[in-house]
Amino acid sequence: MADKVLLVDDDSSILGEYRRSLSREFQIETALGGQEALRLTAENGPYAVVVSDMRMPGMDGLQLLSSIKSQSPDAIRVMLTDDADMDTAINAINEGSIFRFLKKPCSREIMAKTLTAALMQYRLVMAEKQLLEQTLSSSIQVLIEVLSLVNPAAFSRAERARRYIHHVVTLMKLGNPWQYEVAAMMSQLGCVTLPSETIDAVYSGEKLSPSEQAQYDAHPRVAYDLLSKIPRLEPIAWMIEHQNQALPEAATDDLPTADIRQGAEILRLILAYERLIHKGTSRSEAVHLLSRQNKDFSPDFFEALVTLDPNAEEGEIRKCRVEDLVPGMIIQQEVRTPDALLVSKGQEVTAPLLLKLKNFHARRAIGRDLAVSMPATALAFVKGAS
Repeated sequence: MADKVLLVDDDSSILGEYRRSLSREFQIETALGGQEALRLTAENGPYAVVVSDMRMPGMDGLQLLSSIKSQSPDAIRVMLTDDADMDTAINAINEGSIFRFLKKPCSREIMAKTLTAALMQYRLVMAEKQLLEQTLSSSIQVLIEVLSLVNPAAFSRAERARRYIHHVVTLMKLGNPWQYEVAAMMSQLGCVTLPSETIDAVYSGEKLSPSEQAQYDAHPRVAYDLLSKIPRLEPIAWMIEHQNQALPEAATDDLPTADIRQGAEILRLILAYERLIHKGTSRSEAVHLLSRQNKDFSPDFFEALVTLDPNAEEGEIRKCRVEDLVPGMIIQQEVRTPDALLVSKGQEVTAPLLLKLKNFHARRAIGRDLAVSMPATALAFVKGAS
């Protein structure tokens, strides 16, 4: 499907002329005014390019394109106006992140060239976004799998948090959901600097000594120092650094944009939810407790968390031989050797973890049968392989 262009004006004759002259080259849709444009964006969007007249009754072009920026941040925005004063141009560029600023009347040739340039820009943005989401996220997943073998308890928690966040941000329809998932996956990265005894004590609810507590409290900053050095991961690093802090509502000089602050808050609440579940609190009780403690946070978050289906995550728990494990299963017991914890309860089976378990089983360091859950995806995998 071709990338769609939305043209917005309060003059139906202008819109009709653009449709007739541009529809052969571009997939054109039109909206008579700002309110109709927002409705179409919600119902038929996202659009690759949105071109809006500046002077319209009710909602002017500046207000519309600012709303479009929030609703569809990847859309390329173009402003048309017959009032080309400098203040109008500056406000439009600053508030609406305008790609081009055109003066009316705009010829068919100039409009066509502008739409072509805007679509090229959109495709560049989307290609970069896809590269970032797929390549970077996959690379981080490899790093996570390696780190999970080093510190299984900490990264088992991170995996559970990622599964919870995936569910929540999908229902909340948040933009760039991969950022929230990567933040959850990397949230325990700083724990690699801690002794395994400290991590075990934290997750078993034991009281730490003052020095141990100080070391544990510093792990988000350790992760920030590591991740902030990687280009494009700065926002994720900031979320992770603030995973244990309730943030003020208003932005200050040291607080970033609203979506990054929201990401840090979601990560903080998801980790708090995971801790409550780990201690034996029921899922519904954990949600109600967190919602009472965080009344100013988005109700959509707690509504999404309530619908988290334990059966979808846990599935049917059964015994499974090590040689029959498949990626996607979730280990439902601790797996230990006499000397170390190999797998924490709740850890998802990945290819490297499967190889590790088979190697230890071959050395008779662990038993043959493990308690695992069978989520729907893993069940489908098993049935397809049989």
